[in-house]
Amino acid sequence: MFSVTDSADRGRAPNIRDVARLAGVSHQTVSRVINDHPSIRDSTKQRVLDVMGQLQYRPNRAARALVTHQSRTLGVLASQRSQYGPSSIIQSIETAAQDAGYMVSTANIASTDEESIVAALDHLNAQAIDGLVIIAPQVRVFRAISNLDLRVPFVAMNTSEGTDEHAIGVDQVAGARLATRHLIELGHRHIYHLAGPQDWMEAEARMRGFLEEMNAQDVRTTAPILGDWSADFGYHAGRELMRVRDFTAIFSSNDQMALGLIHAIRDSGHEVPRDVSIVGFDDIPEAAHFWPPLTTVRQDFPELGRRCVAQLLGEMANSPIGSTARIQPELIVRTSTGAPSF
Repeated sequence: MFSVTDSADRGRAPNIRDVARLAGVSHQTVSRVINDHPSIRDSTKQRVLDVMGQLQYRPNRAARALVTHQSRTLGVLASQRSQYGPSSIIQSIETAAQDAGYMVSTANIASTDEESIVAALDHLNAQAIDGLVIIAPQVRVFRAISNLDLRVPFVAMNTSEGTDEHAIGVDQVAGARLATRHLIELGHRHIYHLAGPQDWMEAEARMRGFLEEMNAQDVRTTAPILGDWSADFGYHAGRELMRVRDFTAIFSSNDQMALGLIHAIRDSGHEVPRDVSIVGFDDIPEAAHFWPPLTTVRQDFPELGRRCVAQLLGEMANSPIGSTARIQPELIVRTSTGAPSF
């Protein structure tokens, strides 16, 4: 009589034939249950699933891929995951993929040259991925990828506007306009923009949104300051700006630089928002606990992950869901903004 402990006693993991023997069915039947074949009776399917649970049996994905021509694995090609936005996108994709019954394999591009990109793609293709998500926030990386022959269905996190059927993302321009409009409606007319790195598509889109809203409201603009996303840069930029004091508000392109700005303003003997109002972007988990709590623009990363995976699965099934509208961000108003004092 076969027992649950037999395979463990033999010093190996249970296999499909162990499941079949304990469930009293053929190994072909177990295979059909694993692959969700419609011809299996519900009672038989449940018996096999119960045995799989008893044995803690996990189907061999490589073997399954040979039979079904599907690895149930999605690839993510990422050129940057140290920043909050890209890392949150990857996490949201992993959650949505798991809910859909897929694993995720992520390849990080070591550098921005084409050779590194090709090597990362080769790594993912070696795992027989069924589809690919491209997270390439830098312009030069996205352009390099767009010139390659991608052999699997794919979607791209692309914040630029256009009609690319593979692109999906959050409306960064709209988010920047929300932040800028909020400051203008509070009465600010001397507003600086601390932008992100010039090569990042998100930074360019947020800068464009700031300039569009300032022009639409007929408010004089100054040249944006190009930063590097870090709190250190925000601090040093803030120290320099506080020597000038020809502004009452700053829209920062991300929350980390906004944190540095707040620190610099306080170190100069001034207060936020009494002397300077600050708005960030991203709503990182710590933003509500800055002092003062940060007014910022929130991106719905879970929804972004769900839409991304849904669009990719549609591409894989040859039934694309079509171009989806940009996800709209939300302005989160906290106490780092107020009416100007002069």
